[in-house]
Amino acid sequence: MEAHEIRDLRTALEFLAGIPGHLASTSEPVDPVAELAGVYRLVGGGTPVAPGSKIGPAMVFEKVKGYSMPVVVGLLASRERTALLLGTRPERLGFHLLEALNRAVAPVVVEEAPCQDVVLRPPFDLRTLIPAPTNTLKDAGPYFNMGLVRAADPETGEADVTIHRLCVQGPDRLSIFFAPGRHIDAFRAKAEAMGKPLPVSISMGLDPAVYLAACFEPPTTPQGFDELTVAGGLRGRPVELVRCVSVAASALARAEIVLEGEILPHERIREDVQTDTGFCMPEFPGYLGTAQAALPVIRVTAVTHRRDPILQTIVGPGEEHTCLAGIPTEASILRMVEDAMPGKLRNVYCHSAGGGKYLAILQFCKSEPRDEGRQRQAALVAFAAFSELKHVVLVDEDVNIFDSNDVLWAMTTRYQGDVSTVFVPGVRCHPLDPSQTPEFSPSISAPGVSCKTIFDCTVPYRLKDKFRRAEFVEVDLRKFGFRE
Repeated sequence: MEAHEIRDLRTALEFLAGIPGHLASTSEPVDPVAELAGVYRLVGGGTPVAPGSKIGPAMVFEKVKGYSMPVVVGLLASRERTALLLGTRPERLGFHLLEALNRAVAPVVVEEAPCQDVVLRPPFDLRTLIPAPTNTLKDAGPYFNMGLVRAADPETGEADVTIHRLCVQGPDRLSIFFAPGRHIDAFRAKAEAMGKPLPVSISMGLDPAVYLAACFEPPTTPQGFDELTVAGGLRGRPVELVRCVSVAASALARAEIVLEGEILPHERIREDVQTDTGFCMPEFPGYLGTAQAALPVIRVTAVTHRRDPILQTIVGPGEEHTCLAGIPTEASILRMVEDAMPGKLRNVYCHSAGGGKYLAILQFCKSEPRDEGRQRQAALVAFAAFSELKHVVLVDEDVNIFDSNDVLWAMTTRYQGDVSTVFVPGVRCHPLDPSQTPEFSPSISAPGVSCKTIFDCTVPYRLKDKFRRAEFVEVDLRKFGFRE
């Protein structure tokens, strides 16, 4: 099976089953409350999950206690596996998404869809119907973490898709968290101002190309841009949509499970109302997030699913979030810097330590004297390309940006703190960084404001000849019994 044949979660799993080391399964019964996430933390969570974790295979839990539905986690929790699923190489993932952005294919609406093989209407109880995991014992409740929310602007009809955390708050109620600036939240606010609910669909269990495309953010995909067109570009064919059975919205036709519903106007719920823990769930920076005091509420009006559906989920922090958030960001940075200074930025890696959002390594080529200083301009462009970025590390073209040891070597031998560091204080960043508070530093005026920093680990152009790495003879290791 080839990557281009992947159309949904099932064919993605079939594809991975033929590649050693990328898919594991267990028939041992697992508790969805904390135990399932506890197992995968050790199997394949990755940084920034606490030490003991590692990058490993995706995993299918065939038997979940109290449910007949299996759960899959970690499908994209490896850069290598993500590249395999998209039919490219790990170092080219950012370029691959950028190419798809430039050859976007619009979605199409179909009349019949596998996601509507089974249709359930109220009354039902989401808590007993679908095994939404609780990641830790302090979570606010069970969460759907890979629900692709789709809604349309009530004024223009322009559609958007985004992944949001959804806490199951009752038989037919979900809370939804929007980070600042999210387009569907803007749609919700418009509908609420009209006194109307906002129809939404929540599609779960999808082709990994769809999830990656959905994680593009402005300015690369401004409001009104449908990210499903990028997924179409990745696969070379349109994503299929189907009209919902209970609300005026569309869902992903080949999803495993779809929750249909509407965001209710003027209704809010405390996120941890069920548990009073004060926390929501583990967030991508590696810490337990703070429960929100007043979140919008979704009333679920129907559940549709395939026969023998599979729930797909994610462990909050870790390599899967890094791939989902970081690879589209790499594409955005590559695009904006290439527009500003063609041919100078060789590659970008949004590092796991930053969860794909906070830390980017930029590989920059200085080919003439007047390029000196342009590497720092590239870093400033990266900050503009992705407002939630906090740190940029600049390295030369001879440094492997995907090898943290090589990056730290450059920081050790090509960096002097007093002249190689650029501070950009007082800039709004991502709200989940716990160090962005006045209590942490008096330089921070308000929570969520940060000092963005450029670490320039490039050699000054005038000194390049003095910083050449030792050159070894090229050899063919196959002669000595090694495979490439």
